[in-house]
Amino acid sequence: MEDVAAFAAALQRVRRQAGLSYRQLADRAHYSHPHLIRATSGKHLPTWEVAAAYLTGCGVPADLLPVWHRRWQQASRDPRDIVGLLENADSLEDLGTAVAALARPRSLRALEQQTGIPRATIQAWLRGTRLPSGDRLDHLVRTIGATPAERSAVAEAVERLSSGRLRPAPAA
Repeated sequence: MEDVAAFAAALQRVRRQAGLSYRQLADRAHYSHPHLIRATSGKHLPTWEVAAAYLTGCGVPADLLPVWHRRWQQASRDPRDIVGLLENADSLEDLGTAVAALARPRSLRALEQQTGIPRATIQAWLRGTRLPSGDRLDHLVRTIGATPAERSAVAEAVERLSSGRLRPAPAA
């Protein structure tokens, strides 16, 4: 994913600008140096906890961490993958999986606070146990910053799924 690679490269630049080796950073960040090297490999996005420790260990001021967190959130989802998931969604569960990927890493509580939609309703959508109305789901995806392509793919998936006879995903 391009965003993951770009985030990893940005982390590497911060470490180099701080003049730290990975071993020195490991002492400051309280993660092993191999763990920190993996965080900047560009293959997988590190958890926010690792990224924040990395940045803090490099001397990034606390007031800049929210900017980095937003950048990490953007890297945590690849819109091309989400649009693909939505285009191939043929069940409520598939729709829920794609919307959950869009919403990541927000909690149900944060989604409820941002959208005014009850947590139980959002949870049912994400689990694929309830078909959302297009308007309410569009409100959710718009609020969480979905791209126009993602919003369009969500609307098309809801339309496609609502026109068929679909059963909700089995209860776990």
